[in-house]
Amino acid sequence: MAVIAFIPVRGGSKSIPLKNIKLFCRKPLVYWSVNALQETHAIDKVIVATDSEEIKNAVTSFGFTKVEIYHRSPENATDTASTESVMLEYLQQSHHHANDIFILVQATSPLTQSNDFATALEKFQVSSYNSMLSVVRFKRFLWNSDGTPKNYDYRHRPRRQDFEGEFMENGAFYINHVGDIIKDRNRLSGKVGLYEMEEYTAFEIDEPDDWQIMEQLMYRHILCNQALNNIKLFATDVDGVLTDAGMYYSEHGDELKKFNTRDGKGFELLRKIGIKTAIITSENTNIVERRAAKLKADYLYQGREHNGKLAVLKEICEKENITLSQVAYIGDDINCREALQNVGIAACPKDAVDKIKNIPNIKIMNNKGGEGVVREFIEFILTNQGLN
Repeated sequence: MAVIAFIPVRGGSKSIPLKNIKLFCRKPLVYWSVNALQETHAIDKVIVATDSEEIKNAVTSFGFTKVEIYHRSPENATDTASTESVMLEYLQQSHHHANDIFILVQATSPLTQSNDFATALEKFQVSSYNSMLSVVRFKRFLWNSDGTPKNYDYRHRPRRQDFEGEFMENGAFYINHVGDIIKDRNRLSGKVGLYEMEEYTAFEIDEPDDWQIMEQLMYRHILCNQALNNIKLFATDVDGVLTDAGMYYSEHGDELKKFNTRDGKGFELLRKIGIKTAIITSENTNIVERRAAKLKADYLYQGREHNGKLAVLKEICEKENITLSQVAYIGDDINCREALQNVGIAACPKDAVDKIKNIPNIKIMNNKGGEGVVREFIEFILTNQGLN
C-alpha cells in the first residue's frame, strides 16, 4: 500500500498572479508544502499537478527525490474547475491500487509541517475512519440570521478558556483511499475523522492581505523556532548595541566608550555551549579591539560600513561552514539593515532607529543599547533552546 501526496497548483491565479511560486518567507509558496511532504517518511510519492511551465521549473529546481510533475489538462486548470476534477483526472490516468492512501494537500496552507502529515497518517491508518481532514478549533460565539445564538447561551456566557468551540476546516489536507475517491468522486467519503491542528493554521492564502498575515505567522510560530534551535554564530554591532551610542571624551581628548558587564557574561554563556561570536563595527578603534579581546570574541571586524556587515557575515559563514540562517545578529542603525534582513534571527535594541525596528519579524528587545541588550538577546536564544 503506497501513500501518495497530491498538490494541485494552477498558474492562472487572478487575486495573486502566479501566487504558487511567489516568494513567501524567501521561498516559492509551493516549496513549503512540498518540503514538508518530502521530509515525511511515511509518504512515498509527491505529485505536483500543474498547467504552468514556470511552476514546473520552480518545483523541479528544489531537487526533491519524491516529487513528480503531473501536467494537468487545460480544462481542469480553469477558475471554475474543481479540485476533485484534477484529482480524478490524475487517478484515472495513473495506476495506483484502490487501497493506496491519497493525501490532497493545499499549497495555500504553508504552515503545515511534516509532523502534521506523519501524525495524521498514523491516526488514519490505525482508526476506523474512511477519510480524514485537517481542522482547527474555532472558539467564536456564532449567531443565526434570526437573532438566536447558534452555539452558546448568551444568558450564561462561558469564558473563552472554558468554551469547547467548534471545529472548522483549515484546508491544509484531506486523506482518503484511492478507490473511495474514484467511487464517490470526492476528497472525503464514509466515516470522516478529524485531525486537529494549531489555531494559527486557520488561515489560507487567497488574497494579498492573507499573504502578509501568513508570513508573520510563519516567522513567529515556525521559522523563528527552527532558527533559534540552529544558531551557530552570534554577531553584534558595537555603537548603540554594546554601547549606549554616546560619545565620551577625556580632558585630554581621548575617546571613551561605555560598555555593560552583563553583555560580557552573555558571551561567556555562548562560548560554553559552542556558539561562535563576532563583533562587527563601522569604526576602527583600539577600545573595541581591547573589549573584543576581553570578551574572547571569535571574530572582530572593524571599519565595515553599510552592506559590508552582510559581506562579513557571509565570510564568517564560509569559514565556519554554516549558512546565514544559522546566524543571530543584533544591530541598531541603517548600516546594519542588510545584515539584519538576511540572518536567521535578527534583533535590535529598544532605542534602535525606526527603519531598523520596522524590518519584518525583527525582535525588538526591552533594553536600550549599552544597557545589557546583548545579554538580553543571548538569554532569549538560550531560553528557546532549552539551555537557560
